[in-house]
Amino acid sequence: MPVSSPSAGPSQVAEPRWLDADEQKAWRAWLYSSLLLQDRLDRDLTHVTGISHAYYEILVALSETPGRMMRMSELADRCLSSRSRLSHAVSRLEERGWVRRQVCAEDGRGQLAVLTDEGFAALEAAAPVHVESVRTHLFDQLTPQQVENMRDIGETLLRHLDAPTP
Repeated sequence: MPVSSPSAGPSQVAEPRWLDADEQKAWRAWLYSSLLLQDRLDRDLTHVTGISHAYYEILVALSETPGRMMRMSELADRCLSSRSRLSHAVSRLEERGWVRRQVCAEDGRGQLAVLTDEGFAALEAAAPVHVESVRTHLFDQLTPQQVENMRDIGETLLRHLDAPTP
């Protein structure tokens, strides 16, 4: 099926810009290793702490904000989650006593997710497990030059992908 390129006008159809063999190998290696790393981090964290990586990221996001609270919509955006998926996750975290919801005092309409002291303690207990897993499965496998290259690549992609879309 023909695809319009971003620079082509509505009536212009561009040919796909197929990946060459080296690009294909790089793409597949990066994609598959990223998926395997995320899976390993989740398994390590869940096995030792009972906290999934997705829940851990919610706790981290809340811990890094003033007052350890954030609007639910902002938290969903930060965690790259749908609002309904985030609401379900926050409900599970509420059951554990780690997060509570409260009405936003600024406008009375929005809801805030608030990290409780118990949730912060659970995060503090899980953090060493998480960082050891990241170190073991990522940084210990790379040279200092590869880490520098990884940072450069990540920052380049963030500048592109995190920019507002036209």
